Amino acid sequence: MQLDFHYYATYCAAFLAGYSHEESLEIAYSAQFVDECSRTLLAKLKAPSHAATTQMQLELMDARTDPVGLQDITRIWAAFHFLPRDLHAEKKKCGKRYLDKYRLICGPNGELVKKTVEFAKGRPRQSVGIAMHVLADTWAHANFAGTPSLVINNTNNVFFELFPEGDGFIEKQITFVHKRSVPDDLENSVYTNSLYQSNENSIMNLGHGRAGHLPDYSFVRYKYLPAWGDYGELTKDNPSDYFKAFSQMVYAMKFIRGVEDEFVCNTYDTESVSPHEDRIREIIEKRQLISDDDWKAFGEELSGKTVEEFHLEKYFDEYMETEKKDKSSTFLGKFIRGAIAHKGMVIDEIYRSGNKAAGAAKEKRGLRFRLKKG
Repeated sequence: MQLDFHYYATYCAAFLAGYSHEESLEIAYSAQFVDECSRTLLAKLKAPSHAATTQMQLELMDARTDPVGLQDITRIWAAFHFLPRDLHAEKKKCGKRYLDKYRLICGPNGELVKKTVEFAKGRPRQSVGIAMHVLADTWAHANFAGTPSLVINNTNNVFFELFPEGDGFIEKQITFVHKRSVPDDLENSVYTNSLYQSNENSIMNLGHGRAGHLPDYSFVRYKYLPAWGDYGELTKDNPSDYFKAFSQMVYAMKFIRGVEDEFVCNTYDTESVSPHEDRIREIIEKRQLISDDDWKAFGEELSGKTVEEFHLEKYFDEYMETEKKDKSSTFLGKFIRGAIAHKGMVIDEIYRSGNKAAGAAKEKRGLRFRLKKG
């Protein structure tokens, strides 16, 4: 997903879940900050590098792809952007190394989504934003894995975009090109992707890089033949999935607020969302590169307040000007604590499932915040 959903749509969902305008902005900022908090940025802030929730392109280009380097990459991307759907999934006739990667395939409504939402309850709003980013990405990034793998994440020429027509769809073959300086051509279904590399563990084969930004567009419907699915046809309906993601965020945040007694997978707050369903679906299905303006306008209709644009450095001065002993109480300090704790929780779950792809949970020290929720 992009800033339009992680920031503006998350604001809308938070407000519908009962948070105030100011609280919703804090949750939305935290959700988007997951896509910004790299080691490079943390170094600028003189903050702990192990709180990184993403990696910049230059960082990835310099990343090692030996076993230790691959574990480092997987720790970030599996925890925050490609949360595994089923850590105990079975696959016949494959070795342990491939099975470990197969079990990292992302998808919604897995046990780790439930743990992620429950983990955020009782914690600062920064942790709520982190959880909403992770939850939303399980829908957008479904069927890809947060670890470099050509077998899991590759695409090929049998990749079609589906356009509604009558009672069905017409198909148009998608063209993938590697031209970073050229925006995606939505009219002709031409999308920029990562450069093909035959090395299974090439960084080019991380996540949905081989499909470019395609999975991040709410309007798109597509089908392809993933190798991990034995080349069976797989259809992805983003308009339907993004609407479910939005409705599930509202439900999850109501649980976190204590309005709902428990968080149950495959449950959505249709009651709160239904009065706005036509408006939301209109935004989701609109064919455009980014829908910031539409989500922002919808948020302002809901709250009657101005939804400020995302400003990356909004909380930087507070953090940098605060004495070291008090930094954990600042906005970014709480985000950093929440990120370390969440990462530790996810890696620990992966490791305890018998999967070594993310290594041992050295971030587990962040789990001490389970006992310190303020």
